[in-house]
Amino acid sequence: MAARKPKVIVTRKLPDSVETRMRELFDTELNVTDQPMSREALVDAVKRADVLAPTITDEIDAQLLAHAGEKLKLIANFGAGVDHIDVAAAIERGLTVTNTPGVLTEDTADLTMALMMTVSRRIVEGANVVQAGQFKGWAPTWMLGRRVTGKRLGIIGLGRIGSAVARRAKAFGLQIHYHNRKRVSPRIEEELEATYWDSLDQMLARMDIISVHSPHTPATYHLLSARRLRLLQPHAIIVNTARGEIIDEDALAELLKAGKIAGAGLDVFEHEPAVNPKLLNLQNAVLLPHLGSATVEARVDMGEKVIINIKTWMDGHRPPDRVLPQML
Repeated sequence: MAARKPKVIVTRKLPDSVETRMRELFDTELNVTDQPMSREALVDAVKRADVLAPTITDEIDAQLLAHAGEKLKLIANFGAGVDHIDVAAAIERGLTVTNTPGVLTEDTADLTMALMMTVSRRIVEGANVVQAGQFKGWAPTWMLGRRVTGKRLGIIGLGRIGSAVARRAKAFGLQIHYHNRKRVSPRIEEELEATYWDSLDQMLARMDIISVHSPHTPATYHLLSARRLRLLQPHAIIVNTARGEIIDEDALAELLKAGKIAGAGLDVFEHEPAVNPKLLNLQNAVLLPHLGSATVEARVDMGEKVIINIKTWMDGHRPPDRVLPQML
């Protein structure tokens, strides 16, 4: 007799190829409407599932996990970030938590560079002028942006994505600086020609561009506070493709409006999907709808990692992308 397939409940619509493979391997329940699950639906899911496959739009907190049935053993997250999951509470209940690291690195780094260029060269502002039929012809001092080559880039969080951004930025002629909880190896510093700053405050005050690549944890909530944002030079720009909670959005909006920070490129928001109304209609803010990993290739690769983690667990082995509290 064939072994029972585990009950896998997927909370959002995934790429067709991923869903097809999951149906082949597991007793899979799909979200065909792609509407975020209500709290009641999530409670029902954790009661019935062997494996829950959530995304960033699902709040998997201790209160939800208290409803988990005896069958639930694995939370196989579709995404690298797990700040929406109470990992400690899950492990305390004997659950394994996995994520999908690595496969979205290059795409997020590409988008980060795109935002740097877009904000520095005022590309969205210019495109809007043309589409509104207001382009009156070239002029020597009109729509002037800032050159990227030769500028100082300060990376907050030189992990996988931060390092990928540094490699791209180096090719654009940027000088690479970084701040980390722990200094990276001399080999990586030499490869990236990166200068380490132990003091985040001192780095912020000296950079032309700041790029945020830290995870969202209690320690990084409003890491870029109003006080720290005021350290930036008036010509500086800030790019965030990590997590919105890392920046004090109210303070950022006020500084952008006052011209005390030149520009911002944001792919994530503090209260996502809600966007701070103070940021809307600011010409020096480029706002994107969380596109960091939004490529066909990345989303398929993420789905394949979810499948591998579930299959490895199902076969009685330790999943390759297990998340532990000390990793956060």
